[in-house]
Amino acid sequence: MNNFSTGESEAPEQSVTERPGPPVPAAPLRIREHVIEVISDSGEGAQKCGQSFASIAANMGNGIWTVEIIPAEIEPPPRSIAGASGNRIRIGSHRVTNGGDEADLAVAFNEQVLRGRLQAGALKQGGVILLENKWRFHRDAEIVAAYTRVYDELIGEGYRVYEIPMEQVCFQYTSNPALGKNMFVLGMLSAIYSMDLKLARKQVAFVFRTKDKEVVDRNHTLLEAGHSWALENLDLRFTIPGSRTKKAQIVVNGNTALALGIMASGMEVCAMYPITPATSAAHYLSEIFEHVDGFVHQAEDEIAACAFAIGSSYAGKCSVTITSGPGMSLKQELIGLAAMAEIPLVVINVQRGGPSTGQPTKVEQGDLLQAIFGTHGDAPRVVLAAANIEECFYLVITARHIAEAFNLPVVLLSDANLATAQQLFVRPQPKQEWYAVASDQNEIPEGDRPYEWDDRTGLRRRFIPGQPGGMHTLTGLAHDRSSRVAYDPEINQEGLRYRSLKLASFQKTLAAPPVYGAPEGELLIIGWGSTRGVIEEAVDRARADGYAVSSLHLTYLQPMASGIGEILKRFAKVMTVEMSWSDSVDDAYISAESRRYSNLAWLLRARYLIDVDCWSEVKGQPLKPGSVVQVIRRKLETGSKNV
Repeated sequence: MNNFSTGESEAPEQSVTERPGPPVPAAPLRIREHVIEVISDSGEGAQKCGQSFASIAANMGNGIWTVEIIPAEIEPPPRSIAGASGNRIRIGSHRVTNGGDEADLAVAFNEQVLRGRLQAGALKQGGVILLENKWRFHRDAEIVAAYTRVYDELIGEGYRVYEIPMEQVCFQYTSNPALGKNMFVLGMLSAIYSMDLKLARKQVAFVFRTKDKEVVDRNHTLLEAGHSWALENLDLRFTIPGSRTKKAQIVVNGNTALALGIMASGMEVCAMYPITPATSAAHYLSEIFEHVDGFVHQAEDEIAACAFAIGSSYAGKCSVTITSGPGMSLKQELIGLAAMAEIPLVVINVQRGGPSTGQPTKVEQGDLLQAIFGTHGDAPRVVLAAANIEECFYLVITARHIAEAFNLPVVLLSDANLATAQQLFVRPQPKQEWYAVASDQNEIPEGDRPYEWDDRTGLRRRFIPGQPGGMHTLTGLAHDRSSRVAYDPEINQEGLRYRSLKLASFQKTLAAPPVYGAPEGELLIIGWGSTRGVIEEAVDRARADGYAVSSLHLTYLQPMASGIGEILKRFAKVMTVEMSWSDSVDDAYISAESRRYSNLAWLLRARYLIDVDCWSEVKGQPLKPGSVVQVIRRKLETGSKNV
C-alpha cells in the first residue's frame, strides 16, 4: 500500500514541458553496477518504491543489496533535512554484498531531504539527481526561495540535476498524486535502467495484492506513465546485465530471514516485546507462525518475554526471544538463569545505536561484549553473528541445535543494517536434519540426577518436567548435582567448572574460518557481523592496487575456533574493522595506556596477546568499501602503529 504524501494535493500551475529534458540517447549505456537512492519525507512511499525497484532488478537476474534510509524521529517535520526517508539500492551484474559507496543517482521528492543525504556524504560528486519541481511553483515564497537556492547550489557544484514534474504528470491519472507518485518514480527508474515493464507490472500487482482491482489498475497506470515520461524526456538510459540462474531464489530482508529461520528450525515459541529495529521479525512471524503450529507471545516487557521463553524451553519446547540493545540489557539476569539452570534458550539481538535509547533506527555493533559478558557472575553462552541475509536464516537453525545440544543460552547477533536490507539468495529447501531430535521423555533410571555432569565435557542429560523419575526443584541458586541449593565452596566451584567445560566442548567442534585473500601478508583485517561484504570488497580493491592485505571474518565470537591465533601470527599487522566505539590516537589525551579499543579488538588482544589495532566508525550508517580501502592504504603506506 502506498503511503500518504505530506505535500499539497492541488495541481501546481506549471506546464509539464516547462523544463524539457535533453535528447534521448540511441542506446542504453552498459554498466557493471549503480547505486540509486529514492528519498522523500516519511510517509510518501519512497521505501516502497525502492524495495519494489530492487525486486524487479532481482527478477532481471541482477545482484542487489538495499539499505533503508530511516529518520531518527518517528514522524519528523516535512521538508526537513533530518527527515529523509527512503531506500538505497545497489544493483550489479554480479553478487552484491553491501550498500556500496556514494550513490550514482538520487530521486528526491523535495530538496530538503536531498540536502540531508548530501550532508551525510551519501551522493557521488557530479552524480545524477532527479528532483521533484513542484516546489519551484509553490505558493509560499520562502519554499520557492529555499528550493531555488538548493537547485542553484547543486548546479554550481557540478551535479546533473533534472527537474521532474512528478506531481503535475500524476494529476493526469489521479486526483491525489500522494497515492501514487512513488509508482510514477518506479516507472521512471524502470525505464532509466532498462527493466522489463512486464516484471514491473507484476511487482506492482504483488505490492497491492490485498487491494481492490481498481487500486492495482491505478498504480499500473502510474507506473506506465512514469516509464513513458522517462523515455520521452530523459537522456538517461543504462543497462546492467543480469545472470539468470536455474535455482529458485528469494529476496527478503534480514528480519524476515530470521523469522523464516525460526520456523525452519522447528522452534514453536517466540516471546518478544516490541523494540526497534527487531519488531518486524516478530510481526512477520505472527502472521504466519500459526501455519506451522507456532506461537508468538507478546509479553508486557522484555524481562517477561525472556522469562516466558525460558519457561517454554524448560517445559520441552526450545524457544526464542527477539530484542535489540536496551531489551538485551533487561534480559541479562534471566539469561544468567538459563545458564545456571542449564536451559536451552535462543536470544536474537538486532543491534542498534546506543547507549540508552541511543539511535533506535541506526546501525551499530556495540553489543558484542554485552552479549558475551553481560550478566553478573560467570554465565557461559555461545555468541555468533550473521554476516548477511542468508546467514540470518541459517544461523537461527544452528543456534537452536547448539542450545539444545549443550543446554545453554545462544545469542545470535544481527543489526539494523541486516534487519532492513534485502539480498538475493537460493531458496532454502527444508531438510529433516534442521529439526532437533525430540526430547527423551522415557523414565529416568533410578539414581540419575538432573545435573549429572560429564567429567570431560560438562554435559548432562536434560530433564523434562513430568518425566517419570525426573522430579526435582529448579533453582537459579548455586546447586549440586541433585539440584539442591548448596553454598558449599567445593560444590559452587564444581558447578562453575562444568558449565564452563561445555563451552570448551563446543569449541572443539569449530574449524578456523578461511582467510579471504593470501594466507599471509602485510595486513590482516578482521571483522564480524554485517561488515563482511564491505571488508571483502575493500580487500579486493586494495589487492588489485598491489597491497598485501587479506581478511578474516568471525561467525563464532564466543567461543572462538582453534587456529585463529596461528593465522594472526602470519601477518605483520592485524587490525579490526567494526562499527563499535574506539578512541582515536589523534586525540590529545589518548595514549597506548588509555586507549579504548573496539569490541572485537579487545577480545583478540586479550585472547591471543597480539598487538591488534582497530578502526571503527559509529555514524549510524553502514560502512562503505571506499572508506575501508582508505584505511588499508593509510595503514600500509604510513607504517604507523595505529590508524
